[in-house]
Amino acid sequence: MDIKERAKETRDRIESGLESRLRQVEDLIAERGVGSSQLSRARTIQRNVNLAIAVGSIITVAGIAAWALSGSDDE
Repeated sequence: MDIKERAKETRDRIESGLESRLRQVEDLIAERGVGSSQLSRARTIQRNVNLAIAVGSIITVAGIAAWALSGSDDE
């Protein structure tokens, strides 16, 4: 094995290890750090808003379809 290849493999291994440790620290801070309760509330609110938009869109499409179908019978 060439020295350059070994150095690259070592660098890649160290890089991936550091990235995984950084992700663990970031998750810990998000879970228990300052503002974690506000972050969880914001996620819950965002989820609820997304669900409301999805349900509203489905109801709107169903209403337009019903209106279009009932309007074509009158003509």
